[in-house]
Amino acid sequence: MNEYLSQVNSIPMYLVVAGVLGFISIMCVVFLIKSYRAGVALGMDKKLLRRAITSSATFTVLPSISILLGVLALSGTLGVPFSWLRLSVIGALQYELNVAEIAATSTGLSGLKISEMTASAFSTIGLVMTIGILGGVFCCIFFLKKYTGKLQKNMTAAPAKEKKPSFGSHATVAMFVGLCSAYIGSYIGTLTAYKNWMPLFVAGVSALVMLIFEYFTVKKGKAWLDNFSVATSMLVAMVASVLVGML
Repeated sequence: MNEYLSQVNSIPMYLVVAGVLGFISIMCVVFLIKSYRAGVALGMDKKLLRRAITSSATFTVLPSISILLGVLALSGTLGVPFSWLRLSVIGALQYELNVAEIAATSTGLSGLKISEMTASAFSTIGLVMTIGILGGVFCCIFFLKKYTGKLQKNMTAAPAKEKKPSFGSHATVAMFVGLCSAYIGSYIGTLTAYKNWMPLFVAGVSALVMLIFEYFTVKKGKAWLDNFSVATSMLVAMVASVLVGML
């Protein structure tokens, strides 16, 4: 186990990840400068632009906590560099954790357990996670421009009162409901087979917190709270599980 951890947390791994993230950081700075200059060229107030930059940076702090939690969750078995890379570029917290778990069980492991991890399993998990996320990248490269053009055309062609939810909206909701049903079913199975109710309890607490955020976001018009819903739900559920586990 110590040999495996030394490999996935080695200096070359850190250097590779630092190089990739450094390149992305430079791109962000370049686009920030270009956007600021474009705003000034359009006649926008510089104070307003600086205020927008400051507020945007401030409001990214709490939502990024969920990403940090994902890095911590994955780093125990996949190492800090790879976890840092996956959740800092195009990875998503919900995707990374799920696919890593599925890939681990597909290699014959019982799950993402450090006691069972090997370099071969790490390579397989990393390859599956990377290939899986590339689908969205290729779709954006080849189809996004055409799709957004068609979407804008449909939005301007029909009056607002005649607009109906698109197939994409229905498909997204259907996939999300299916995903939630699959996980809740597995939690119920865990409760039935192993008398372990903690996963179901954590899911219930997360859902309750998310429901509260949804109420204030939709019913009370506090749309800015939506940026904090995922991170807060995760933190509250984790704290609740720890407190209940101590009883």
